[in-house]
Amino acid sequence: MMNKLLVIVSFVLVCLTSASASAGKDFSESFENFTELEDELEGGLMDSVSWGSAHVNKVIVNVDGFGAVGDGVSDDTQAFVNAWNKACSTDRSVLLVPQGRRYLVNATRFRGPCSDKFVIQIEGTIVAPDEPKSWDPKNQRNWLSFYNLTKVYFQGNGVIDGSGSKWWAASCKKNKTNPCRGAPTALTIDLSSAVRVKGLTIQNSQQMNFVISRSNSVRVIDVKVSSPEESPNTDGIHITDSTTVLVQNCKIGTGDDCISIVNGSSNIKMKNIYCGPGHGISIGSLGKDNSTGIVEKIVLDKAFLRGATNGLRIKTWQGGSGYVRSVRYQDVRMEDVSNPIIIDQFYCDSPTSCQNQTSAVEISQIMYRNITGTSRSQKAMKFACSDSVPCTHIVLNNINLQKSDGTVETYCNSAAGFGYGYIQPSAECLSSSDKDATIIPNKEADFIQSTEHLIHTEL
Repeated sequence: MMNKLLVIVSFVLVCLTSASASAGKDFSESFENFTELEDELEGGLMDSVSWGSAHVNKVIVNVDGFGAVGDGVSDDTQAFVNAWNKACSTDRSVLLVPQGRRYLVNATRFRGPCSDKFVIQIEGTIVAPDEPKSWDPKNQRNWLSFYNLTKVYFQGNGVIDGSGSKWWAASCKKNKTNPCRGAPTALTIDLSSAVRVKGLTIQNSQQMNFVISRSNSVRVIDVKVSSPEESPNTDGIHITDSTTVLVQNCKIGTGDDCISIVNGSSNIKMKNIYCGPGHGISIGSLGKDNSTGIVEKIVLDKAFLRGATNGLRIKTWQGGSGYVRSVRYQDVRMEDVSNPIIIDQFYCDSPTSCQNQTSAVEISQIMYRNITGTSRSQKAMKFACSDSVPCTHIVLNNINLQKSDGTVETYCNSAAGFGYGYIQPSAECLSSSDKDATIIPNKEADFIQSTEHLIHTEL
């Protein structure tokens, strides 16, 4: 009897002693500071900023005052650049894009540094030129790009519209006779820190909608991202080479990943996310062309996914290196989602088959907790891991995935971990030295507490 009562603590000890040499840290130490980071992200990176008439100390810089017409036809690019230069260099300034107008702006890179607590207040609509053939060749991959900013606030009820329909039609993913080429991202925050984006709508991007790149301490709150389901490579929010990012209360529907997190990103929290349509909430892809990919300390807390082609996805190419570790998904509801839970170390987004390779991005310390709903696919959970670099330390707790017109199952290949609580479908295929462990009730809370610190470049 005593031999059977292998408490959950033994799993933690296994993690502490066998947490792959490449991880370099034990299972608990790798998360010890994440609670503080979560508090910082949700609480106080930046104070709220108001620009209303009651705050007479603000200097309002209206783009209309610099010659912007706002009829959706006239080119307002230079007016925006001139207004930016004025506002960026003025203390306590607010760059105002007023409501009720449509401003046609060509590809532009807005550069900092700017005065602290600079506010970009977008109430109107900013639209991109709709013709790919006339796009500025110097900015093939960007439309509105903001670079080298600190303590800057993007806010308002306005719209950033990429006018992407002709770009989508020209994509090789829509028509294989078309050449495969990159297209602009609608909104990019690059090499910046202490940035807040709140309340905006980003839609119809030429390719990715919103990219956070090489940045830290970024908060994205109450943002809506929308592109048609059939629009190719229109990731909603794409996070690359960035740290300490909060994405909260966002509604995202696109033709690609709702959220994608790729190489060099850590300490990312997503909370209260709606995803659908889209390709799910993804880590990756990583490891393409034998590259190194590193992603760690990721939390998704409370999400609803509807009609997505994937749910919670980690995707890596064969031949890569690096690792994905310290990831927690919790309190997620699925409705008619294909592949609700999927780890795919054989990802191959290529017109030709991918060559088998032995090296792979290592995936470990992944926790799924309170994941419920309906699956469109028979394999509700799929752990397709490399034989040479298996997935390890996968933890399942309270999983209930059903299929309205049949049964669901779990697929495993070279995946080690265990489940506790209610697990549907069964995940007995997860191989682990702890697979026979019994959870003693008074120890379960200790284990949950110990994991509370846990927290896509497609082209």
